Amino acid sequence: MLDWFKVNLQYILPKHLLSRLVGKFAAAEAGGVTTAFIKFFIKKYNVDMSEALYPHPEHYKTFNEFFTRQLKPEVRTIAEGDDVIIQAVDGAVSQFGDIRQDSIFQAKGHDYSLTTLLGGKPELAKQFKNGKFATIYLSPKDYHRIHMPVEGTLTDMVYVPGELFSVNPLTAENVPGLFARNERVVALFDTPVGKMAMVLVGATIVASIETVWSGTVTPPAGQNVQHWQYDDEAAVTLAKGDEMGRFKLGSTIVVCFEKDAIDFEDMEPGMTTRLGEVFGYAKAGKSA
Repeated sequence: MLDWFKVNLQYILPKHLLSRLVGKFAAAEAGGVTTAFIKFFIKKYNVDMSEALYPHPEHYKTFNEFFTRQLKPEVRTIAEGDDVIIQAVDGAVSQFGDIRQDSIFQAKGHDYSLTTLLGGKPELAKQFKNGKFATIYLSPKDYHRIHMPVEGTLTDMVYVPGELFSVNPLTAENVPGLFARNERVVALFDTPVGKMAMVLVGATIVASIETVWSGTVTPPAGQNVQHWQYDDEAAVTLAKGDEMGRFKLGSTIVVCFEKDAIDFEDMEPGMTTRLGEVFGYAKAGKSA
């Protein structure tokens, strides 16, 4: 009964308004109030500050600075190898597997449309039909910068307006089409293993989604799908392991690859992921 209430309450909450109000607090330099809340958050979610470049809560002037904190360089190692694809984030595996034509598995009893996920653009989705996907959930305690699983050159970015449901496992199991109905930013890259889509999915109280090439993409929330294309003059090439974006407050990424591009490392739903660990391997004849 409690789970039913938690899920259904989200349908009536003013999620965008709530998220923007939280965002204002998270961006505010509130001195002792900010520090006290950061300390509360660390304790509540058991955040491992020993991994942070700046481990002391007093260092951070805003909650956003703390939430998007850098890690010490030595605490994450990028797996080497020409055929190695790496984990893009610290988080937990929600689901992974084959894209079945235009269908991606969300949770038991729920699939959603690849085309809808990518902003309702069939010309983008066709590149990933019958390919591979992985959905990784970032919890509040996790590191919230997103990195490149493989070297890539940016070709497209799509902003897709939508809802801001929570993306925790309970909601994923009960809200149909969750990741294709929430606000999101889609980044497409040319890589040595073919096309790759990195989808940054917004959620309740996610105050901002940013990319390293454009800064803040949202907020403000738009009413229409926006599509940017990047030619050679505006090319952005990122190496494997480079930062590509970040969440201010936690959410989920969905990574998509073309058919016959990669094989996954042994994974299972609920498995912890760490940036730089082996995510998969390029198929024979390709290199990462």
